[in-house]
Amino acid sequence: MTNLAHLPHRGVISLTGADRVSFLNGLVSNDVSRAVPGQAVWAALLTPQGRYLCDFFVYAEDDHLLLEAPHEALPGLLTRLKRFKLRAAVELADVSDTFHVYAAWGGVPPFVPITAPDPRLHEAGFRSLSETKLTTNATAADYTAHRIALGLPDGPPDLEVEKTLLLEAGFDELNGVAWDKGCYMGQELTARTKYRGLVKRRLIPVLCSEAAPPPGTPVLADGVEVGTLGSAAGHLALATLRLDSLGKNLTAASARLQPKPPFWMQLPK
Repeated sequence: MTNLAHLPHRGVISLTGADRVSFLNGLVSNDVSRAVPGQAVWAALLTPQGRYLCDFFVYAEDDHLLLEAPHEALPGLLTRLKRFKLRAAVELADVSDTFHVYAAWGGVPPFVPITAPDPRLHEAGFRSLSETKLTTNATAADYTAHRIALGLPDGPPDLEVEKTLLLEAGFDELNGVAWDKGCYMGQELTARTKYRGLVKRRLIPVLCSEAAPPPGTPVLADGVEVGTLGSAAGHLALATLRLDSLGKNLTAASARLQPKPPFWMQLPK
């Protein structure tokens, strides 16, 4: 049976104009030209130093690009994009009042024009933007549990603004970086991180011995801080952890933590 959940914490930005693809492609980590009807792209905007600012799904629909991101990130994302507009033939607008964001998993996608497989993982399901409200049989909390078990971030608190490196959060394995495209902001550090093997932390699901402590709770190994908790669902949470701590006894507040790397995650042996 298909699970369908409305994600009210997500919003949408529209890009129109002849330069919309080339404009966005020069700024973000993935190849925006690969977004076509029925196929979305997952990408991130970085600082010039290669640190995370915002991630979003990119959909192509008629003469629009639609960026789906957390509502709280939209004002800053719009401001940053407009700063780089210069003379590009592109117009940007927050169209969150027009579209409702949905996630579907465990079956077939909803019959909605703007629907695409989640580009990160087949197991993640589908994403949809609908101008009308759909009948759902699951909640945003259900979807949170689904994505955490798969190790999929959902912006902050899983990803730390101006701190997280893309490869720490699985953007390489999850199809969030195009290594064969032209330059974009933050590309140099992203490439150096990959080819020199500089990743020292990873975002990993953890099973807690009790209800997961709140996001931002430090993770300790023998009294030394080795990471931070992100979003949670019951006893399961995402945590950014130092790789050298994975074989140690991990705690967060009074909870004991057991790392549960998902099948797709490539960790050093």
